[in-house]
Amino acid sequence: MKKNLLLLSIIFMLSSGNIFSQAIIIDHTCAELAPIPETAINRAKQNLHIAYGHTSHGSQLITGMSALVGQTNLNGYKGDIYEWNEGGTGGALDIDDYFASGDLGHNGDTTWAQNTRPYLNNSNNSDVNVVIWSWCGGVSDNTTEGIQIYLDKMNELEQQYPNVKFVYMTGHSDIWNDATVKASNQQIRDYCIANGKILYDFYDIERYNPDGTFFEFTNDNCDYYDTAGGNLLGNWATEWQNSHTEGVDWYDCSPAHTQALNGNLKAYAAWWLWCRLAGWEGTGIDDINKNNIEIYPNPVVNTLRIKSTDILKKIDIYDISGKIIKSQDNFNDKNEVNISEVKSGTYFIRIISNNKSQTLKFVKL
Repeated sequence: MKKNLLLLSIIFMLSSGNIFSQAIIIDHTCAELAPIPETAINRAKQNLHIAYGHTSHGSQLITGMSALVGQTNLNGYKGDIYEWNEGGTGGALDIDDYFASGDLGHNGDTTWAQNTRPYLNNSNNSDVNVVIWSWCGGVSDNTTEGIQIYLDKMNELEQQYPNVKFVYMTGHSDIWNDATVKASNQQIRDYCIANGKILYDFYDIERYNPDGTFFEFTNDNCDYYDTAGGNLLGNWATEWQNSHTEGVDWYDCSPAHTQALNGNLKAYAAWWLWCRLAGWEGTGIDDINKNNIEIYPNPVVNTLRIKSTDILKKIDIYDISGKIIKSQDNFNDKNEVNISEVKSGTYFIRIISNNKSQTLKFVKL
């Protein structure tokens, strides 16, 4: 009887869609340009009016987006459609950059919220429908109470301005305050997932290289270490850049505090965010038919099979926190993935084929 109830519960969960369907989490899995369809980019430019408040670390998104324009030989580049400016003139994306002074501050500081209200109350800004603020060191010395004040204040603004989408953000890497950064960012992430919020996971994006390699102990300049504050092992961004072709696999830019590749990834994730906010589902469905890729059985016990008319290149399996727990780039004729060692729970599988991708949910029994 208990097994039947469990199975019924799982089937209901799968049929009702993503259990976190209201949350939009932009993390390293979204730091790709190729899967974003041109139709979604044009829709974002037509419908979004963004106000972005930040200081130096937050400028990485803007620096990356600015340098992306004109990278005609870059993998995944879809033409001259990535322009942005203040006002959205010439068909560009409308971003009021530095719309107010400062950033998210430190430990309970809410100056940013006080600056947001008069801006949104000004009739000249009545078209603004997205507000995003970034951190700049404020997570490194924060507390559980301070982060909660930030979360509560964001929620308060959402209630006060229901027609505006407020984007939450995690803070940057800081190897010298690693434990605090991890705990505070996880607090933000957990809140956004549990409450259906919109999150740009700045921290998660700078802990993975484009191949999906995870770095546990990182600094904001992309250095990685053996432990928190321990021995320097290398720089994941420069290492990747040196082994790949500039202008094709990555492009040069000068983001504050970090390397060009990190600026690239921040820009890709930013465009992914804008497109999600404009209605794109984030699964490549503008490019490929929803029925082009299927997974079965679901729920699954040991072996997950992928039905696809395309040749599979790679799959990544993520847990609900966004951490990659399994990757595979070789497949048999049945496109089988062995998940016998994966713990029971809900997971997401991102399937990449011929420069297209689709993300699906499954349950491991």
